[in-house]
Amino acid sequence: MRVRHNAFDLRKTGVARFDLRDPYHLAVSLSWPAFIAGALGALLAINAVFASLYALRPGAVQNLAAGDVLRAFFFSLETLATVGYGEMAPASTYGHVVAGVEIVFGMAFTAIFTGLLFVRFSRPRAKILFADKAVIAPHNGVPTLMIRIANGRLTMLTHALASLTMLVLEVSDEGQSFRSARDLRLARNHLPLFPLTWTLMHVVDGASPLSGLTAKDLEAGQVRLFLGVEARDAGLGVVVQDLTAYDDRQIVFGKRYSDAVSIDEAGHTVADLSRLSLIE
Repeated sequence: MRVRHNAFDLRKTGVARFDLRDPYHLAVSLSWPAFIAGALGALLAINAVFASLYALRPGAVQNLAAGDVLRAFFFSLETLATVGYGEMAPASTYGHVVAGVEIVFGMAFTAIFTGLLFVRFSRPRAKILFADKAVIAPHNGVPTLMIRIANGRLTMLTHALASLTMLVLEVSDEGQSFRSARDLRLARNHLPLFPLTWTLMHVVDGASPLSGLTAKDLEAGQVRLFLGVEARDAGLGVVVQDLTAYDDRQIVFGKRYSDAVSIDEAGHTVADLSRLSLIE
């Protein structure tokens, strides 16, 4: 099974990709195309089964010719949705039993699908924008790792909290390879108001895990940076979270971000988020 998030990419074995014992997590974690395809597939499969049952017994449904699976399918679809047009109806005890079972299935399917659809639409999502690359450049005369982020919503984010972690490949004295997680202390990890942009800074001093490392060292250590951001969305009234990752190729030395915030002629602060990832 493959787990991928931006620059973070790994594979898991010994575990099933889809756990049918946890259908709720499976349904809400699928992408929208996969969710819609799964719902349509389930709808078609249910109707195909009941259409076969109707066509299996001639005379079970009035005005349904023997072997007419297509009309049986459309009758099943109408029954599943509890919509009747009057042309076809159960005509025997067998037909009534099958139709009754299908109506129960239809009610359950509609309730489950509606609930999952509501959960997927109502789940709060953060619209935090991340620069494509992290940069290491002097700031106030000290080498500093900087990552610029922005609030992509029109509403205010408050009480923003950020955490930055470095994952590096190391080899123990016994020759065993393992990945070590090291926290990168941010000069400021909390922002009471987050309306526009925020440049997160980690000073690369003697106590920093990045001290003395070059671009080749980052590549050799397969360094990955993980940036997590949590904030309260004033428009939704909930806490939202987001996560991004940078690999060694996305950490640039000797560059800085181009200005993205300016003051217009009327004195208003303007943030051009299309320049969020521009470096110079």
